Amino acid sequence: MLILGIDSSCDDTSAAVVADGRHALSNVVHSQVRLHRPHGGVVPELASREHLKNIGPVVREALKNAGAGLKDIEGVAVTVGPGLIGSLLVGLYYAKSLAYCREIPLLGVNHLEGHILSIFLEERLPEFPFVALTVSGGHTSIYMVEDYGRYRRMAHTVDDAAGEAFDKAAKVMGLGYPGGAVIERLAEEGSSDSVKFPRPMLSGGSIDFSFSGLKTALILYLKKWSVSGCDSREVRLSDIAASFQEAVIEVLANKLVSAVRMTKVRSVVLAGGVACNKRLRGRVEDAISGEGAGLFYPRASFCTDNGAMIAVAGYHRLLKGQKADLGIDVKSRFPIDELEGSLT
Repeated sequence: MLILGIDSSCDDTSAAVVADGRHALSNVVHSQVRLHRPHGGVVPELASREHLKNIGPVVREALKNAGAGLKDIEGVAVTVGPGLIGSLLVGLYYAKSLAYCREIPLLGVNHLEGHILSIFLEERLPEFPFVALTVSGGHTSIYMVEDYGRYRRMAHTVDDAAGEAFDKAAKVMGLGYPGGAVIERLAEEGSSDSVKFPRPMLSGGSIDFSFSGLKTALILYLKKWSVSGCDSREVRLSDIAASFQEAVIEVLANKLVSAVRMTKVRSVVLAGGVACNKRLRGRVEDAISGEGAGLFYPRASFCTDNGAMIAVAGYHRLLKGQKADLGIDVKSRFPIDELEGSLT
């Protein structure tokens, strides 16, 4: 069964064709990084216009790369939330038109469900139930995943997401956008114990996340650091990047270990854009191995926003007979806990 997946939740326009919920025959992503870099972040209006310009060519390229035509597609899966309203609308209405014209099922997908299920595009798979940490620019949450379509949120961020914290940190450090990748590269040249940044919410028993205080601590440190002469600084910018990155990663790893201990699962999935961070993967793997659990994560192209993961989620919804009608709308905020009642 071939499913066309479409994602336009933020600043990437993506379409993919996936066979039987497991094999990505194509996965095309049009990045808007160059467009938004001068602004230091995503500008919603610019993102929407760029999606409008690229959605058609991206879908056609995905079909071509898969060696398929619309006549071969048995369902159209599309992100309906969470995300930027204008961006989401472009993908949804394009998907609606395809489903209507071809008389095939329309499958509304929660973006977070897509990230969780992206691991099923890999050869090595986790066993249900498993714990999933979704960590990206807009989301940092821990889920108990009991089966396809059965998710329970265990923890979330009470303010900034980890990816957002990286982006803001890179901006105040003058490193550019997007922040996660550039901080990771710079951190490789620095010492992670040079600056003692706080580890928010590690005590008290909660496994929720908070990164706004860490961001404030960085800003205050940079103000003091900048007044010293360049030649006399003992702490380099790379040391600050490494120390900040380590603080974020330590919080993520420790909270995840707590979730594993609470659930006693044997599989852990790391998903979302920040899951590309090699230091995070290594730290988490070391941490959970002591709990007898194994780590699973998608390749980089399936960690960032992509249509293939949306197609996987749509495939499993179609198997359960959960089709969306043409009146379905987008949601800027869409807790995965609301999934069942919203997409049937």
